Amino acid sequence: MSTSELTINEPNLWRTKTPGHAGWPRSARVGDPRKYFIVSADAHANEPADLWATRIDAKYRERIPRVIVDANGVKWRVSEGHRPDRLRTDELEGEDRLRQLAGAEPEQRLRDMDRDGIDAEVIFPNKGLSMWATPDGAFAMAQCRVYNEWAWEVFASYNHRMSPAAAIATADLEGSIAEVQRVAKLGFRLLTLPCKPVWGAHDVDHPNYNLPVFDPLWAAIQDANLPITFHVSTGRDPRASRGNGGAVINYVSHSLSPTIEPVANLCASGVLSRFPRLRFATIEAGIGWVAWLLDAMDEAYKKHHFWVRPKLAKLPSEYFREHGFASFQEDPAGLGLAETTGLVDNFMWGNDYPHHEGTWPHSAEAIERTMGHLSDAGRAKVLGLNAARLFGFTVRD
Repeated sequence: MSTSELTINEPNLWRTKTPGHAGWPRSARVGDPRKYFIVSADAHANEPADLWATRIDAKYRERIPRVIVDANGVKWRVSEGHRPDRLRTDELEGEDRLRQLAGAEPEQRLRDMDRDGIDAEVIFPNKGLSMWATPDGAFAMAQCRVYNEWAWEVFASYNHRMSPAAAIATADLEGSIAEVQRVAKLGFRLLTLPCKPVWGAHDVDHPNYNLPVFDPLWAAIQDANLPITFHVSTGRDPRASRGNGGAVINYVSHSLSPTIEPVANLCASGVLSRFPRLRFATIEAGIGWVAWLLDAMDEAYKKHHFWVRPKLAKLPSEYFREHGFASFQEDPAGLGLAETTGLVDNFMWGNDYPHHEGTWPHSAEAIERTMGHLSDAGRAKVLGLNAARLFGFTVRD
C-alpha cells in the first residue's frame, strides 16, 4: 500500500483536524514557497526481518530476538530481555496498516518525506530497538554492529537527507569505543545509546553514565564530534504493566519517563565539565517534563549541597541548556513553555515516521494544532533549525 492509496479510517480522522495557519508568515504545508525548513529528529527504519539471523556471528544466532507463532496462530515477539509481546499487526486497517508497512526502501521514504514536508530526517532502529534487550553487553554490541553495517549500506547515499543513528551498546565499553571510532570514519552523523548501559531493573552495582568508568567513551565521542541520543524504550523493558490500561501505563510510565535518567546522569555528575563538547538529546520522550526537570535538578543541587559530589562549576540546568536537546511529536504542554522558559533552542520536532505514536502523514495538521502560539522564529527553530544545528544538516534557504 502506498500513500497514494491512503484510506483514513475512523480512529485516525482526528489527525486531520487543524485550526489552520492563518497569520503565520510561513507554514509547514507542502507547496508553500515559504515552507519552514523541517527536520524530523525522530524517524525509524524498517529493517528486514532476517537481518540479524543472516548477518550476526554464528555463536549468537540462536539468541537473537525473533517472532514465534503459538499453537493458536498468535504471533509473539521474543527476546532475552523482554517479556513475550503479542503482535497484532495482522489486525490493523487503513492508516494504521500503512504505518506498519512503510519505511523499508529509501526511495519510498523520500516520497513519504516529500508528502509530509520533511526536508531531512534522523533514522533510529525499529526492530533493532530490541538489540539492547540483554544484560550481555558483547551480544548487544554484536547486534548493534550488524544494524550499523546494514544502515550504512542502505542510507549512506542518502545521508544528506536521511541519516541513520549508529547504535552503541554501552555495557560493552571497549566494544563501544571501537564502534564509535569506526562509524565516525564511515560518516555517521550521530550515535544512539540506551537509556541505561546495562539492561534490566535498577541495580546500584551496575555502572551508569554518571560514573568515571565511562570517561574513555565520552572522550572517544567528543573526539569524533558526534552527538549522543537516548531513545525511549531502551535500557529496560517498557512492558512492565499488564491488564487494564496497560498500554497507556507502559507508554507513559515505562517508556517515556525513564528517558529522564540519562539526562540527570550527565547534567549532575560533572561529565559535561570534563567533556565540554559533548551534545546529547532525548528522542521521542516529549518536552513537557524538561522545564520541571531543570528546576528539580537545581533545587536538589542547592538544597542537598552537603550530599552532592562533585561540586559543579554550573547548575545542572545550565549544563542542559548548553548541551542538551529533547524531541517530541505533539506536546502542547511543553510547547507552551518553550519560549517562556527559554528552551526554544533546545527542542526538536519529529514525525516518528512511520510509527503510530507519530504524526506522519498528517504532520502539517499536527504542527498547526500545537504551534500556533509560537513566534515565527521559535517555530523555525523547533521545526528544523535546532536539529540541523545538532546533527549537521545543510539548511535550505
